[in-house]
Amino acid sequence: MSSITPYIPSTITVHLGPPDQWAENVTVPFLDYVKNVVSSEIYPTWEEAAIRANILAVVSFALNRVYTEYYPSRGYDFQITASTAYDQKFIRDRSIFENIGQIVDEMFNDYLRRVGSVEPLAAKFCNGTTATCDGLSQWGSQDLAKQGKSYMEILRYYYGPDIELVMNAPVEDLGDRQNYPGRPVRLGDVGEPVFIIQASLNRISRNYPAIPKIWPADGIYGEKTEEAVKEFQRIFNLTPDGIVGKATWYKLVAIYVGVSRLSELASEGQLYDKVGFQYPGVLREGSRGQGVQTLQYMLAILAQFYPELEDVKADGVFGPATTQAVLAFQHSHGLSPDGVVGEQTWDAIYRDYIGIGNYLERDRVRFPGENRRTHGARIGQDPGMTMEQGQKDQKGGVRV
Repeated sequence: MSSITPYIPSTITVHLGPPDQWAENVTVPFLDYVKNVVSSEIYPTWEEAAIRANILAVVSFALNRVYTEYYPSRGYDFQITASTAYDQKFIRDRSIFENIGQIVDEMFNDYLRRVGSVEPLAAKFCNGTTATCDGLSQWGSQDLAKQGKSYMEILRYYYGPDIELVMNAPVEDLGDRQNYPGRPVRLGDVGEPVFIIQASLNRISRNYPAIPKIWPADGIYGEKTEEAVKEFQRIFNLTPDGIVGKATWYKLVAIYVGVSRLSELASEGQLYDKVGFQYPGVLREGSRGQGVQTLQYMLAILAQFYPELEDVKADGVFGPATTQAVLAFQHSHGLSPDGVVGEQTWDAIYRDYIGIGNYLERDRVRFPGENRRTHGARIGQDPGMTMEQGQKDQKGGVRV
């Protein structure tokens, strides 16, 4: 049976700013990227167990971005950004702490994943003081290390007991491997591209159950795989010929990233526990606060279902990206396209959000009952209380 192991790219291309703003792209050796990020995120005087835990979080998150083609599938020409609002801190030409560099040399090709999963863990982290998140607390990891915890004990404390360490992953050039394999994949083909197709379809089928599961996912393009591809193509308005050409390949990538992002948003629903969705008054570029953050959260959910909407970060700041998302929504719904969220636009966004919420509440994959018990309010519930505001700090990686 074929298998696929995520590899360590020899280089990674970093966008030196938020994804939707112009900035230079720099391509650096992956090893140097990790050293740079870790030196930018934590302190060299910390306990070694804490340093190792943070290195694995940084490596795993970066590999998840590469493996899922998170940015290329959205039309960007880079793998990750240097913005801590989206990814991890990277400072061009910064100096590297010697002890951190030595430990990174030892373990840069180790990463975390969930037991039974293929992809690297999207290991969120934050500084744990001025910013908290559903992931590793950097200062908390130092506290645990001082208590004698090993780096894996620290990581399981934050990410759960079902994570495992993959060691000595192969290092390869990116080349064309991250992209379309160069020719259509079809009935009778074998190899890694087939396995990628099968694994992607199996994950997507959890959200689109009309797509039949492919079992076993063996890297052999047989009739079951062809049937699943055809159903995928029907659902997403592609020619249902059962052949994975370039259009189908990249639609698979985009939908895979989308459903993974939707699951991530759902798991972050605890941040919106007891949030009020009532109309907060007119919102426009330059507005800030809870109402903007609620708007952005709803738009982020809708972006997983409307391809014309770009995903936005729920940071509470109504900037150009939020304006573009509002304009796209208004265009698609026959509203006056002014980029301003008046009551009519707010109500239309909320109605769509509620409709998706009703669908998702019936979906026990993304909204299992045990999560509803622990996370409280979900899509479509309106207890009308204040949401917790996310914060940023000069230290701390992926924010929520």
